[in-house]
Amino acid sequence: MSALDTTVSTKLYTDLSAQALIDHALARKEGVLAANKALSVTTGKRTGRSPKDRFIVRDAITDTAVAWNTVNQPTSSETFMNLWQKARAYLDSRDDAFVSHYHVGADQRYGLPVKVITELAWHQLFALNLFIRAETPIAADPAGQWTLLCVPSFKTEPSRDGVNSDAAVMLDFSRKAILVVGTLYAGEMKKAMFSVLNFILPEKGVLPMHCAANVGRDGSSALFFGLSGTGKTTLSADPERYLIGDDEHGWSEEGIFNFEGGCYAKCIDLSKECEPVIWDAIRETAVMENVVLDETGQPDYHDCHLTENTRAAYPREHIPLRVPANQAKLPHAVLFLSCDLYGVLPPVARLTREQAAWYFLSGYTALVGSTEVGSSKGITETFSTCFGAPFFPRPAHVYADLLLKHLDHSGASVYLVNTGWTGGRHGEGGTRFSIPTTRAVVSAVVNGDLHDATYETLPGFNLAIPTAIHGVDSKKLDPRKTWVSETPYTDCAQQLISKFIENFKKFTVSEAIHAAGPVALK
Repeated sequence: MSALDTTVSTKLYTDLSAQALIDHALARKEGVLAANKALSVTTGKRTGRSPKDRFIVRDAITDTAVAWNTVNQPTSSETFMNLWQKARAYLDSRDDAFVSHYHVGADQRYGLPVKVITELAWHQLFALNLFIRAETPIAADPAGQWTLLCVPSFKTEPSRDGVNSDAAVMLDFSRKAILVVGTLYAGEMKKAMFSVLNFILPEKGVLPMHCAANVGRDGSSALFFGLSGTGKTTLSADPERYLIGDDEHGWSEEGIFNFEGGCYAKCIDLSKECEPVIWDAIRETAVMENVVLDETGQPDYHDCHLTENTRAAYPREHIPLRVPANQAKLPHAVLFLSCDLYGVLPPVARLTREQAAWYFLSGYTALVGSTEVGSSKGITETFSTCFGAPFFPRPAHVYADLLLKHLDHSGASVYLVNTGWTGGRHGEGGTRFSIPTTRAVVSAVVNGDLHDATYETLPGFNLAIPTAIHGVDSKKLDPRKTWVSETPYTDCAQQLISKFIENFKKFTVSEAIHAAGPVALK
């Protein structure tokens, strides 16, 4: 295997401050300052991740360890190296570039150093916001360091470069390198490093998770699993609790820790009334992607003509209530956020150990303002294994087994929380649960109010649903009672149950876990 050359001969701006990067971005006309002082940029035709353009080098490290499929597409070491050299040569032809040194993983026992080289100043600002900044300057590349090279202006040619389009995201575990070319969407950098940790950490007994995490004033921590649009960032940004992070965490036998040093929040329909923490965090040094500005420079968070996947990247320091250590003790509560478009799941249900494994593997939710390029507008259901299938290279059972191990070790309670529709399916009379209602449900979970609550069983799904929650209309707790009649509810519930059962056929699990899933309604 040929060695990786990470040097760049063009002029390099090294470890610049956020303000310096903003100054460069403005001077280079990469973006503009919005009225809220955030740097506003657009990403062209790619306003989300490009899953068909993501590859992992298949070699001795990954050959038998990766679950190769349409998400984890294999490529050769030679293809990666050829494209890396072309991207470097392209960057060398430019006037300048940016490099900074970061860390991913707040727990030093499990984290990784990473050097990020970018063509654009605003991409480096994004990395500065999202990754963990070094406490002291790094004089030399440390052992075990990864290198991420991002050159969006370099376009690939499928027939020449062995890829699928004019963009590519490639991970090489032997060379400890990530290449991102042909796309301006900064989320590719973030999720590429997430995928790296998702591959490496299971061998260390750590469960990598696509989840948010926060801590109560009593020190009890909670995890919020969920895909984009389920409320993961919104619900974890709680004015009454201390935030750890909004998206990527690890769970070891000692506790939980953030992979990142910032947040990447969806902005669509953002309001100060419902999401004050996120609203106030989008200010100086933050980056807004594809957020439309009005004639005065004010963000119009309701305008989605560029994309529904509008985003803001900001450092954790913009969150007043945050955990300084960026990590916490073992969780007391685990929430699976599911945006149900059928309107048949309850706002909250307590899961057994086996049900936790079943719903974790299923990863059911709705695609709301999809983060992926090429997704049609509108809302459709999806099953995303482990609540983040595009980011987990290993077979699903590896992560499910670790979940059960850590649940047993910690004694954490698991709840399924529906942040989607009730009283009817989406587009057919149903209404989405309001954020205040869902916040009341979440508060009851994280405060321990549901631990000793009275429960009844919801037929078909066999879910334990509470009969009362403070601040929530008890009628809303049983989805059957929110529909105009039982027949349409039963029809929609059976449709979703059938989809659940069909999707789960791809998993090989114990009889106890298999029996924990929904059953057909009679």
